[in-house]
Amino acid sequence: MKSPWFKRILFGLAAVAVIALLAWSLREQPALVDVAEVKQGPMKVTVREEGVTRVREVYAVSAPIAGQLSRTLLNEGDRVKAGETVVAAIHPLAPPLIDRRTEAELLAARDAARSGVGIAESELQRAETALRLAETELGRALKLAVPGVISESALHRATNEFELQKAAVEAAKATVGFRRAELASAEARLMQPGSAALDAKGCCVDVLAPVDGVVLAVAAKSEQAVAAGARIADIGNTTDLEIVADLLSADAVRIGHGTKALVRDWGGERSLEATIRRVDPAAFTKVSALGIEEQRVNTVLDLDEGDGRLGHGYRVFVELAIWECADCLQVPISALFRNGSDWNVFLLTGDRVKQTAVEIGHMNDEVAQILGGVTSGDIVVLHPADTLADNSRAERRE
Repeated sequence: MKSPWFKRILFGLAAVAVIALLAWSLREQPALVDVAEVKQGPMKVTVREEGVTRVREVYAVSAPIAGQLSRTLLNEGDRVKAGETVVAAIHPLAPPLIDRRTEAELLAARDAARSGVGIAESELQRAETALRLAETELGRALKLAVPGVISESALHRATNEFELQKAAVEAAKATVGFRRAELASAEARLMQPGSAALDAKGCCVDVLAPVDGVVLAVAAKSEQAVAAGARIADIGNTTDLEIVADLLSADAVRIGHGTKALVRDWGGERSLEATIRRVDPAAFTKVSALGIEEQRVNTVLDLDEGDGRLGHGYRVFVELAIWECADCLQVPISALFRNGSDWNVFLLTGDRVKQTAVEIGHMNDEVAQILGGVTSGDIVVLHPADTLADNSRAERRE
């Protein structure tokens, strides 16, 4: 017969095994984490903003006078030569349509002008007849004055009368010319649009290209009436480009003339180098996509080496270096998290993590400068979960 102590020992061992199994199943499981090493190395903080290319000097060709603009034969992209290529031709404007009442008044004025011409021609005939008579009298007086038949005063009167009639003829001729000009003016006022006299006119003004370059835009393509100063086309040299980008005013104060930049995402295979030429002294307010008002500053950059595929108004992205360090301690920003007002990281030591406060300097999109709290070679946890706490067990994810 088995001893009761043997059963008790078996039950005791079974109980210990169950308790041990339960304790093992309830023990803390190590969290799988991604890690990175704190390193020394070069670091750069950049600002990336959208910009637009533009021709440095754009010439706006405008109408020098009011008139009828002929259809523009140039298209965007056509090359022009200064002083030779005709950008536009401007003809005189056609007269306005004449209503019946105005036409009747103008017809009456024309008839009056014709009558005035007739009167002036009659006066001219009378003056010419009087001149011939005075000339005959003068000739007779000269013949009679030689033998002394007439006095010297009578000769003077004949001479003066001839001169007076001669002047009267000149005045009558001038009057006829004046009256004929009045008649021509009255007939010109009767011209309607589309008349043969108007269609026979030639071009009044040819507008020539001011510089060698390319047509950037045509503002007036079709034939139309234009006022003086109306914009016709824009011309510029697309090989002489600059870039304008609007930066936050807080970033603009950290750059200046001569700052180097890279032009990216412009469509080419490589980045283009550029140099800041000017930072505007005045800012402007711009509303962001999130509805936030921002103070922006226009910054103008010169391309150190252009590309023939770039043109006027192309979108580019400008990357400006606002801070650089040749050798500084840095940590991935994905390892940082906030603990109140301080920055913290989790250091992985063995199979445990330790929450450590760090002092942060500059930051970019990938790493942050470490001023204190960790040293080079320390292992930090990336993307720490909310369940991770100080002294928790952790294991590297393979």
